Amino acid sequence: MVTKPLLILVALVAFAVPIAASLGWLGLILQFLDSPMPLHRALGDMVWQTGTDFLLVAIPMFVLLGEILLRAGITEKMYEGIVKWLGWLPGGLMHSNVGSSALFAATSGSSVATAATIGTVAIPQIQRRGYNEPLFLGTIAAGGTLGILIPPSINLILYGLLTDTSVPELYLAGFIPGFLLALLFMVTVVILCVLRKGWGGEAVVAGWSERLRALPSLIPPIGIFLVVVGSIYAGLATPTEAASLGVVAAMVLAAFNGKLTIDMLRRSVEGTMRTTSMIMLIILAAVFLNFVLSVIGLTQALADFVTGLGLTKFQTMLMIVAILIFLGCFMETLSMLLITAPLITPIVVGLGYDPVWFGILLMVLLETALITPPIGINLYVVQAVRGRGEMLDVMKGALPFVVTMFAMVALLLAFPQLALWLPSLVY
Repeated sequence: MVTKPLLILVALVAFAVPIAASLGWLGLILQFLDSPMPLHRALGDMVWQTGTDFLLVAIPMFVLLGEILLRAGITEKMYEGIVKWLGWLPGGLMHSNVGSSALFAATSGSSVATAATIGTVAIPQIQRRGYNEPLFLGTIAAGGTLGILIPPSINLILYGLLTDTSVPELYLAGFIPGFLLALLFMVTVVILCVLRKGWGGEAVVAGWSERLRALPSLIPPIGIFLVVVGSIYAGLATPTEAASLGVVAAMVLAAFNGKLTIDMLRRSVEGTMRTTSMIMLIILAAVFLNFVLSVIGLTQALADFVTGLGLTKFQTMLMIVAILIFLGCFMETLSMLLITAPLITPIVVGLGYDPVWFGILLMVLLETALITPPIGINLYVVQAVRGRGEMLDVMKGALPFVVTMFAMVALLLAFPQLALWLPSLVY
């Protein structure tokens, strides 16, 4: 029963049908094949109920926040400031790529936006300072994935919506794993650059006076992060309201920098509308597909199949992780989240695992999918920003960080408190 939907989906993707249309058509085909009821008649109600959910308003707000930060020049100044603090390490600016991605992810909530923004600023430095190009590109692609995990994260909002899990708890759970993963990326760069002396390029040496002068460029993104996340945990705002506060703070910063113009706002809103429209189409199609899968009994069939294998709790979890890694090679991350979370989370919770912990584990696996060939979106984003050379360079450079993410998955499996300690402390 599981094979048929998967084969139909693979066929639709193979014919280059856009992912939102693929999910919608899959729902319609399965309805006509396996359901005696005309489920498509409920589509209008589902679109309305999902599209008007207050929590989803946070998505365009976070996208707009990232657009304003980029077009106001705040991101470029942030990158230059981080270079002064991290450029002395083996690997030089590659650490700045990761550090800037972590900081930008803590304000934009989007992995694709993070990779595109940091790539635009960093890629011109590759030949200028003699870096190993594949590894340098890999740090941008891998660093961009942090937007999924480090709060505020659009994907964590969607996971909370799909599984009825507290978004503030998910945000707290993402802090330690998110910044630990950024640290592991930097350790990976150090190890590779120590083993291969010529890969690290020219180090950027800055004195303490230069570093202190660079601190003001780091204050705006940190300030926005505190406004967004702080307002949630102070009980002053919901995630949606906090995202709106972040947009206001970004506009104030843009005005302070003399960049707040009608043209800048127009371009920011246009970029936000394009991204949000794509995300919402995928969400609405996935909601309909999940409804069809539930009605035709596939959701329960999958649960019965997994529990009927007679595996231990840990073996079942390893099987789920392996399936998600496999799917990540062939599915776009947003559609993968929207399809798998409603199907797999009840199974995981039934095994006795915490849904907050599984949400963080799922985000790390989705991060891995972003840089796993052949469908890793961040690989294509970085190559598009680069605008030259072969795609294979980006793929080769990302592979060490795929291994690092597998290590992060192992750490979460072995030490669940990495994700659960902060939520348990606060709640």
